[in-house]
Amino acid sequence: MTRGQLSTHIKHVLFGVLMLPGLWPTPVRAQGAVTALPTSQHHEATPAHKTEASGLVKVVREATTRFRNVSVAEAADYHLLFGCVSGSDEGAMGLHYANTSFVFDDELDPTRPEIVIYEPTSDGRLRLVGADFLILAEVWHRKHPATETPQIMGQLLHLFESPNRFGLPAFYTLHVWAWKENPSGMFVNWHRNVSCDAFRGQNP
Repeated sequence: MTRGQLSTHIKHVLFGVLMLPGLWPTPVRAQGAVTALPTSQHHEATPAHKTEASGLVKVVREATTRFRNVSVAEAADYHLLFGCVSGSDEGAMGLHYANTSFVFDDELDPTRPEIVIYEPTSDGRLRLVGADFLILAEVWHRKHPATETPQIMGQLLHLFESPNRFGLPAFYTLHVWAWKENPSGMFVNWHRNVSCDAFRGQNP
């Protein structure tokens, strides 16, 4: 698959790509979803990890403050590429606005997330709830050993292997719930207190 073909493909299904297995968007909460990858690697077990974790949340908040207005995010080339993801009993993930130019670069910069995440509200507005970082595994391993997992300020990314249900190359991803505290953890994939109930768009 050429870069151009992959870019086109991602523009159609990137929202699904950003999710771990079992997070395919659907208007109804998905049942029998594929088990997500373990998130225990993101638990902050030591004071050092706690400091790094709070530091990452702070950096992401500072970097995305301007995106609290979704029109500013759109002007910065972040665009909604799919519907609102809700699934399982663990909550939802909301609306993912992705910057494809960041997706295709070879950097993981806490001040430049590949995706910003919004929750639809009952008054028709979008509330910024977090960010998502993503890098293609092939791109990462061009410069790093095959055994090295990418991380951002001490937080390891999840590997989503290939072949996968999206027909895309393997990739690494990390969610950071910087704008809405998640009782399950700031770096897990689902948010129990995020809902797609107010979404008025159309899911596939």
